[in-house]
Amino acid sequence: MFQEAIQNYLHSHHYSRIDLKAVLFDMDGVLFDSMKNHAVAWQEAMKQYGMHMTREEAYLHEGRTGAGTINIISQRERGHQANEQEIKEIYKTKSDIFNALSKAEPMEGAYEVLRKIKDEGIIPVIVTGSGQLSLLDKLNHYFPQIFKKELMVTAFDVKYGKPNPEPYLMALQKAHINACEAIVVENAPLGVRAGVAAGIFTVALNTGPLPDKALLDEGADLLFPSMQAFNESWDTLYQTFKNCHAG
Repeated sequence: MFQEAIQNYLHSHHYSRIDLKAVLFDMDGVLFDSMKNHAVAWQEAMKQYGMHMTREEAYLHEGRTGAGTINIISQRERGHQANEQEIKEIYKTKSDIFNALSKAEPMEGAYEVLRKIKDEGIIPVIVTGSGQLSLLDKLNHYFPQIFKKELMVTAFDVKYGKPNPEPYLMALQKAHINACEAIVVENAPLGVRAGVAAGIFTVALNTGPLPDKALLDEGADLLFPSMQAFNESWDTLYQTFKNCHAG
């Protein structure tokens, strides 16, 4: 299964092989089981401002900047986009609700696969739409000695969030590599779309309530049902990357 997916990617992009040097990880829903809290916070915040948003819809918007999500809902619910002050207020309300919820735990299998990747000399890179100022502290607490500040792409780095490919293209720049030297690990349809648009082999983890089709339709090259499943398959997948060449 892995070999076929890799061969299809190589043929469609006219590469001879994937020379894996970095793995580009989304954060919420990939490394942390945090999307449930984000969904609750978005629904409650929108409700406080007289707008309707289901929890499942939060998964569809996952990866966008906060302003992007607010404007899509505002346009639909009120017929106009939110102004800058409203965006700040709504996003602060959402953040306050999120921060008051119980802290999200790391995904089962996340630290194990990160250690395997690091031990192979492969660079782990964070590519998140989050703008948490304490992001590196949080990552270092749960995943010690894995991530470096200069190898992170956050909301502060980009002009365009996912599904625009800019975050993943910037990650390639920061790691000083080409698209055929990385893979993306994502759980959100918009994140998958961004990885695919950047020309990178994209692995989807379906850790939320959306059907597999929502991720596969965006062009995911491989799909796993959980981070633990990805961790358990890592050694086989990595060997396949090393041995698979365009036929």
